[in-house]
Amino acid sequence: MLQDKKVLLGMSLDELKTVVKELGMPQFTAGQMAKWLYQQHVRSIDEMTNISKANRERLAEQFMVGAMEPIDCQRSKDGTIKYLFPVSSGKFVETVYIPDNDRATLCVSCQVGCKMNCLFCQTGKQGFEGSLTAGDILNQIYALPERESLTNIVFMGQGEPMDNLDNVLRATEVLTQDWGYAWSPRRITVSSVGIKGKLKRFLDESECHVAISMHSPLPEQRQQLMPAERQMSITEVVELLKQYDFTHQRRCSFEYICFAGLNDTMTHAREIVRLLQGLECRVNLIRFHEIPDVDLPGADEKRMESLRDYLTKHGVFTTIRASRGQDIFAACGLLSTQRQSNFLKTE
Repeated sequence: MLQDKKVLLGMSLDELKTVVKELGMPQFTAGQMAKWLYQQHVRSIDEMTNISKANRERLAEQFMVGAMEPIDCQRSKDGTIKYLFPVSSGKFVETVYIPDNDRATLCVSCQVGCKMNCLFCQTGKQGFEGSLTAGDILNQIYALPERESLTNIVFMGQGEPMDNLDNVLRATEVLTQDWGYAWSPRRITVSSVGIKGKLKRFLDESECHVAISMHSPLPEQRQQLMPAERQMSITEVVELLKQYDFTHQRRCSFEYICFAGLNDTMTHAREIVRLLQGLECRVNLIRFHEIPDVDLPGADEKRMESLRDYLTKHGVFTTIRASRGQDIFAACGLLSTQRQSNFLKTE
C-alpha cells in the first residue's frame, strides 16, 4: 500500500545513509539516491538506474519518492502562476510562481492555513489545518513545471515558517547542501512575524535571508493587526536582529502593508526610523489587497511614495513592492485553500 511507504523526498544525506544501512545496501548508495532525488528529480525508485535492480526492489518495498504533481493552476494576466499542490495530510497548499525578466521567484507555503490570524491576511482567516513535512515543502519546488528557471525562493506563502521551524530548516538544508540542490542560502528568504525562541534559532542555524512582517512600528497598533505581537513585540524582534551581522551578504528586510490613514502617517515613518536605527536592513512597502469582512482601506500610490521617500532620506532603504497576481488571488495576503479543500471533499 502506498500510504504505508515512507517518503524519500525531504530526507538528508545522513538519513539516506541510515536507510541504506538498515536495508543492507552499500553505503555509497545513499549518495546515488541523493543525486537521483535532488539533481535528477526522479518520480520513482525504478528510475534510479545505477542502483542494482535487487536493491531498487528492496527499497521500493518500504519507500517511495513521494513527489506529487500540482492538481490545478491559475494564470494571471501579468504572468504569475498559482499552483494548487496536494500534501501528505490529504490537504492542499497554494504556491506562487512569479517570473520577472531574468528572475523567477517561487513563493512557497509551509503550513495549511496559519495560527497567527493577522487581521489583513486571508490565510489567517482559514485557521490552522496542519504543518507541512519537509517533503511537502520541497515538493512545491520538485514538482514545479518551471523548476529549472527558478532564481529565488521565498517562504512567504501560507503559514508561519517559525511555527514549523524544524521542517523549514530541513527543507532549506536540502536546498543549500552540496548533496542537495547546492543553492546559495542568499537565494532563499524566510519570513516571520517573530516567534520568541524560534526566530533566534533560525538566525543561528540558517544563513538564509530573513524578512520580518512589521506592518506597524507601534506595539499597541501592531497587536491589533497582528496578535503575535503579544508573544514577541516588534521591539524585541529588532533588538534580537541587531545582534546579527547583516552588513555583508545576508539580508534583513521588513514587510510593511500600507493602510490609508492607519499606518502610513509621518508619525509611523518617524517611529520606523527610530526603531530601525543601527540595523542594516531594508523596508518593502506592500499594497493592501482587500479580503472579505475586513474593513481596512489601502493606502494610495502617492502616500506610499511619500513614505518611501521619507524613510530612504532618513537612512532606511525602502522600496514599493510590485503587486503580482492579484487577479488570481495570488498576491500578498490572499492565499487560502479552504475553499478548494471544501470543494474537493464534496466531489
